[in-house]
Amino acid sequence: MTTARALDDGIVPAAGVAAGVSGGARTGPADRTRAGRAGASVGIAVGLLSAMCFGTSGTFGSALIDAGWSPAGAVLVRVCVAALALTVPVLLTLRGRWSLLRTAAWRMTGYGLIGVAACQVCYFNAIAHMDVGISILLEYMGIILVVGWLWLRHGQRPRPLTIVGGLAALGGLALMLDLSGASGAGAGGVTVTGVLWALGAAVAMAVYFFQSAPANSGGRAGGVDDLPPVVLTWGGMVTGAIAIALLGAAHLAPLRYSTADVTLQGHQVSALIPVLGLGVVAAAIAYVTGVAAVRRLGAKLGSFVAMAEVLFAAGFAWILLHQVPTTTQFLGGALILAGVVAVRLDEG
Repeated sequence: MTTARALDDGIVPAAGVAAGVSGGARTGPADRTRAGRAGASVGIAVGLLSAMCFGTSGTFGSALIDAGWSPAGAVLVRVCVAALALTVPVLLTLRGRWSLLRTAAWRMTGYGLIGVAACQVCYFNAIAHMDVGISILLEYMGIILVVGWLWLRHGQRPRPLTIVGGLAALGGLALMLDLSGASGAGAGGVTVTGVLWALGAAVAMAVYFFQSAPANSGGRAGGVDDLPPVVLTWGGMVTGAIAIALLGAAHLAPLRYSTADVTLQGHQVSALIPVLGLGVVAAAIAYVTGVAAVRRLGAKLGSFVAMAEVLFAAGFAWILLHQVPTTTQFLGGALILAGVVAVRLDEG
């Protein structure tokens, strides 16, 4: 049986170790500790892979938007390509377990509406008004909502270092937005509209982390979940695509597309490149690995590991789109990341 501390830290024991090795031998505390650390290490590695894949979405999406695509149009194509890419793996996974689609229908619907459609549409509208690096940092303020919800709803009160880290992140946010106005209005590409869209994405992202955790686990790792990550992701993509298409049909979300070439790293390339990148890398692979990581690590630790997306997103945007943050925003970003590290150390 896992310890209470292991569950709080989001560590999942390796299959078979918690119950004992073959032959009925019992495991001691040291074995459980090693198993827990191994499970956490795998979860962190998978989470970093997910963060890297998610980090490409801003660059690919911004390239399409600059070429004349609407944010909602880019998201719709993204989720449709992802759903198609995952269809065969889902069919193979569900063989003999088709009832999962019925029992998990409402869960996949909620995941698609909030974790996929709302989160992506808000984020893509944010990068339509601001640089990718700034938008992603604002979106990841959602991790504070995760900590706050776990405290209020489940009594997981943050320890002193977590509080210090949260305050550091808020201070970094102020620098990122240049609230003093020292650099002039609109410095670094910050707009009120973009900030509001990014904060909307932050709320949706916080919900996404809880939706990705094992069912009925309260956001913790270690819960039993019969719904494979690839099935949850596919169901979310299908639901999200339907929702965005309906919004477009009702003229509530403009759906614009263009066959014109896009600009990446100063070169004109086919729009098919960012389309495939968005659908396969930044959606299909990113979401499946993201769900798998959160199930191993829990909502809180999983959200902090996913914060690495900020670095990947800013790096890809810097290299491929030449979006360079201001000095003040560099300092703000460093302070936000320092705050996240402090929280991670407190959880360790």
